[in-house]
Order: sequence, then structure tokens, then C-alpha cells
Amino acid sequence: MNLDDTSLRALCAGLRERTFSSEELTRAYLQRIERHDTHLGCFITVDPERSLAQARAADVRLARGEGGPLTGIPVAHKDIFCAEGWRTTCGSRMLSNFVAPYDAHVIQRFNEAGAVILGKTNMDEFAMGSSNETSFYGPVHNPWQTAHVPGGSSGGSAAAVAARLAPLATATDTGGSIRQPAAFCGISGLKPTYGRVSRYGMIAFASSLDQGGLMAPSAADLAWGLGTLVGFDERDATSLARPAEDFSTQLEPSLEGLRIGLPRQYFGAGVDPEVAQALEEALRVYESRGARLVEVDLPHSDLSVPVYYVLAPAEASSNLSRYDGVRYGWRAQQYGDLDEMIARSRAEGFGAEVKLRILTGAYVLSQGYYDAYYLQAQRVRRLIQQDFLQAFEQCDVLMGPTTPSTAFRFGDKGSDPVQMYLSDIFTIGVNLAGLPGMSIPVGFDGQGLPVGLQLIGPHFSEARLLAVAHGYQQATDWHARAPGRGEKA
Repeated sequence: MNLDDTSLRALCAGLRERTFSSEELTRAYLQRIERHDTHLGCFITVDPERSLAQARAADVRLARGEGGPLTGIPVAHKDIFCAEGWRTTCGSRMLSNFVAPYDAHVIQRFNEAGAVILGKTNMDEFAMGSSNETSFYGPVHNPWQTAHVPGGSSGGSAAAVAARLAPLATATDTGGSIRQPAAFCGISGLKPTYGRVSRYGMIAFASSLDQGGLMAPSAADLAWGLGTLVGFDERDATSLARPAEDFSTQLEPSLEGLRIGLPRQYFGAGVDPEVAQALEEALRVYESRGARLVEVDLPHSDLSVPVYYVLAPAEASSNLSRYDGVRYGWRAQQYGDLDEMIARSRAEGFGAEVKLRILTGAYVLSQGYYDAYYLQAQRVRRLIQQDFLQAFEQCDVLMGPTTPSTAFRFGDKGSDPVQMYLSDIFTIGVNLAGLPGMSIPVGFDGQGLPVGLQLIGPHFSEARLLAVAHGYQQATDWHARAPGRGEKA
């Protein structure tokens, strides 16, 4: 079975028409993982017996004429989502022995839809990182150039989709962790509006920023799966009740008259010339299809990174305090008393990047610094949100680079945290404002590494973003190119 050139819609049709069974499809992906993942490191946990049992159950539903669009479709899940009976590590030694006793809302939604859990994908530890180098289980390699990072923290999901080890993958985005790895790996990735995807059962990093999303080769594939991902959940106090949508039926609006906002701050110094050139060519495609380019201002965008790296570590230091070696998770083998047990368990269980962010967060929340750092960052966050709202009065969608450069080599930025953090400079503001955003592939640089275009919309404009992305992908084939060949899959 050739899995390189099969869209999600085509796979769904093949299952419905009984061209192949879910068991056959799942087995084909598992065999592909076994062949290729040893040098990519996309998956932390794969359980073929459990996956094939789900696939056989899906085949029974399909034979009865039951099920929905994703029934029988294998889906890779980021290892940040609890899945009952599956080891759920969040990329950390701290949770290396944790088997989830319940399903996250996202996992529950996909299980109810009849999708098959293909495996749990690798990630930066507790979603803290931009390169997938901080995972306790080793780095994920970019399938286009294995000496380069896939981006983070959802690097495992991104690389799995790019290498065609999975047709669809869940992911999370706290400051760009869907869009940045999607750009680095040459796939499409969507972060919905904050609150559209329940955080119940999603291991917390920064609760006011975390949001689940999807990765797939194309915008059409994302649209096919998004209806399953979103939905109200009374167990999550930030979950938003919205009318159900079929995003796959809203992909055809004309681009004629579409107002594309180009933030001046996104096209200046610091953007790699090859990235800028690919973006210019993509914008010309939009113009040729009737769109109009409009310059807009996001005057506080340069403050996004410092604001994020005050607020996110502050929330992380609070969320990660639950890992004390007492109730679950890693516990040190040798200790004298309770205090020493907690201290040793955390020292052994957390990696360097997680410890750095916990310490930073504890500092900005401490007495004497809370007003100067945390409260001030919250005020600036509101200004950043207002900038976006004012920009959308002049345009329908914002576009710009997803990242300043293409994927960097392993170790290039590990010694300089600030340079690593700046790789998310164009994505972080979207999370601070709670907006939907996505990245689509628009070309390659001279090294054969993908370039991503970021699309940002007003709250609850996921259908429009997908339609705008699909309009571009109907005129180009960058999304159909597969690693290792560079030509259309």
C-alpha cells in the first residue's frame, strides 16, 4: 500500500468503499514506523496489538455502515495527551512509568469517532523547547535533513506526518509548538482559537496559553479532522461552547477580494532572505487569485517574546509543582526525609530546560518581583491582543513568516537560550492573544529545507483560515512533496 500520496479524504473513501480495511491500513503504517522511525525518533510508545484491536473494532463498525469520517483512520497522538492504558510520558523521565488511567477529552473524541491510536509521539520535555532536543527519550530528526531539528515541542508529530508515518497527528501549541515544527517539516499545522479544544487530560505547561491542534500534509486534511478535535467539555473551565461545524465543506470560498494583512514588523531584518523570497512568491499566488495585500502594524510584537518568557514559566512553575514523587511519577531511590525525597525526585526527574523555566517562573512570582514582572507582562499581553484586533479592522487574515529561518542544525542554538527562544518570535503573539493560527509549506531553501507561511485569523475563524490555505494549495504542490525525494509524492 503506497501511503505517500494518499490524502485523508482518499483514505476515508477507501475504508468506506472497502478497498482496504482499517486493519490493513493500520498494519501498513505500523510497518512503515518499524522501518523508518529508528533513525527519526518520532514515537515514544507504539503498541501494535492495541492499535490493531482498535482497527478491527473500526472494521466491524464500517461493515455495519456505521461510524463517521475518521472511523478506521490511524492517528498519532502527541505524548502530552493522557490515553487510558497507554504510557503517557510528556517526554520526561518524571513520567517515564506513568500509565494514564483515563482518556483526555481529545483522545475520547477520536476514540468515539472510531479513529485508531497509532502511537504516542515524541516531544520536548513537558512541551518546553523549540527543537525537540529536550526530550528524555532522545531528539527527533527532521525527515528532510536528519542533521537538522524538526522544531518543537510537537516535533514528533510533525516529523511523523512529514515522513508519512501517520496521515494525521494531534499536537499542542503554547507559543508556536504546532506552527513552528509544521514549518520546519514542510506540512500543514493548525492551532485553533484558545478554548475551542479541551485541555482536560492534556498535561499542563502554561494553562492560559496551551491549546491542542492538528498536523497533516494539507489544509484539506486538517479540515477533515478538525470537527472531531473541537468541542465543548464541561470538565475544562476554559472550554467554549460553539455550534458544531463541518470544516471540510467550507473549503471552496473564492479568494477574490480577500484582504491579506502584512505586518510591517514581520518582514524586516532578521528574516532569512530565502524565507522572504518564498513568502513573496506565495503572496504573488494569492494576488493572482484575486487577493489584495494590505500593510498593517503590530507595534507591540517585539515584546511578545519577553512577555511570553515571563508568563509561561510562571504558569509552568505552578503546574509542575504537583510532581513531588509522592503520588505518581518518578521517585528518587535514596533520600533521608520527605523534603529530601521531593528535592531529589525533582532533581532526577526533570531535565535542564524544565528546571530553568521552573526557576524563572518562581522568581517572577516571588515577593518583590510579582508586580515588576508578572503583572506588567499581563498588561503588555493585553496591548498585544489589542494590536491584533485593530489590525483585523483593516484585513481579513494576517500573513507572514512562520519562523525567521528554516530548520537549524542540532546543537546550533542549545548554548544560547535567547536565540532558541527567538525562533518563535512570529508565533508567540498568537497564543498571547488567543487567536487561531496555522502554517503551510510554501517552498524550500537552498539546502532543501521547507519554508512555512503563517496565517492568523480573528477568533473562531478556523474555517476561513483553512479555506484560504486550501486556495493556495489548489494552485501549488508544496504540501504534496515528500522527504527524501523533493518531488510531488
